[in-house]
Amino acid sequence: MKMGAELSTSAETRWISSFLSAISCLKTRSGKEADHPLGVDEAFDMFCRAIHSWGPFWEHMHGYWNAHSENPRKVLFLKYEDLKEDITSQVKKIAEFMGFPFTLEEEKQGLIDQISGLCSFESLRNLAANKTGNNLNGLVKNSSFFRKGKVGDWTNYLTPAMAERVRKLMESKFEGSGLIFKILKNKSHQL
Repeated sequence: MKMGAELSTSAETRWISSFLSAISCLKTRSGKEADHPLGVDEAFDMFCRAIHSWGPFWEHMHGYWNAHSENPRKVLFLKYEDLKEDITSQVKKIAEFMGFPFTLEEEKQGLIDQISGLCSFESLRNLAANKTGNNLNGLVKNSSFFRKGKVGDWTNYLTPAMAERVRKLMESKFEGSGLIFKILKNKSHQL
């Protein structure tokens, strides 16, 4: 039986991660500090208009969400924000989805906590394989896939106007689907 999983994140997080990743890629290729070839505003506008190297965020999320809604036993849909908020329940959800739920004894022995620790952002970021080497034909350092691991860090980068545009887009694109992302208030920005 084929199964799939999606670990999603908010549009704000997706954009800032891809924007900073592009800068990291340029830095890796050139060996020196680099700027994004597009200005911040232009790159953000293109993302909002679904012109993006990884395709339209909205359609991607909708596709996985709909597949999950239609057949939750074959497609697991997780949100990074939920994973960071309560990793224990998310690890249990993954185990159940895979057909290997934890026994009461395993829970009492702390197996879920052990797995959660091994799979934490900090643990994965510190693996030797993720600290060195490159990916994607040498264009991207493995370490660039691990930024901060903090929920809501996008508030340090997006202006209030950008955050409002994304909020409205998410409301219109996901309206009636049941797919909801927690939106944090934008406290400041820097780019």
